[in-house]
Amino acid sequence: MTNINNFGIIGGDKRQLYCGKSAMDDGYGVYICGFEKCDAMLGMKISDLESTMKNADAFILPLPVTKDGITLNTPLSDKNISLDSFFQLAENKPVFCGMPLPFNRDNIYDYSAREEFATANAVPTSEGAIETAMLEYDGTINNSKCLVTGYGRIGRVLSDMLDGLGADVTVSARNLKDLEFIKAKGFHALHISDIRGNFDIIFNTVPYRIFNAHILAKTAQNSLVIDLASMPGGVDFGAAERLHIKAVHALSLPGKVAPKASGIIIKNAVYNIIREENL
Repeated sequence: MTNINNFGIIGGDKRQLYCGKSAMDDGYGVYICGFEKCDAMLGMKISDLESTMKNADAFILPLPVTKDGITLNTPLSDKNISLDSFFQLAENKPVFCGMPLPFNRDNIYDYSAREEFATANAVPTSEGAIETAMLEYDGTINNSKCLVTGYGRIGRVLSDMLDGLGADVTVSARNLKDLEFIKAKGFHALHISDIRGNFDIIFNTVPYRIFNAHILAKTAQNSLVIDLASMPGGVDFGAAERLHIKAVHALSLPGKVAPKASGIIIKNAVYNIIREENL
């Protein structure tokens, strides 16, 4: 990583701050911009955009990098930074960002698309899902009947955590191999097209509409439903409201419940890109 000595951290939430702090602890110079609303700066000084762009050798942008396709995502600042102006100033320096941008450039790298990033984020996402359940559910996780839909990265970690807390865990999946793994782990297994039963808490990890009005009526009349899938999610929230079912769309949990760990995950993914691309 000899070509990069200074990082510019521009916009985002506390994950980006912890990412910058961790890189600084590794010996890199770090310039941060777009965090005027944040009280605790972890010992780092805020720079203006011009200084950051001039002094940094590479830039780490937020996750998501933009919400409107026009400006950078800067929730901790009142200032807007347009994507066009940023990339004009960035020239050909490496830019690491979360989620794809609406245009292609050779110097843009999406750290959120990496497998190790998604796998590592399954832990804070699962912990956040359980924290949400503890706050929203009137009973205990222990002895509760829990359904986890989907047996991907998050589904695997979450079902193990729930089992460790003493829950009675059912997991649904589409892949027959996954169903055999679910049974081998000692969980109840359901094909995703055959979801049925009465559950106390339902955790959805599948990013397409599974819980329509019909499925909600069959499984969730007395349930708390927590949807972990990205927009538009896997739950018909309008139907849930009509059926008087409590449903929560719990998005971006790593940044909310574990910003330090999540920031280090971002940093590690960026380091891996730098090594692989010889930047």
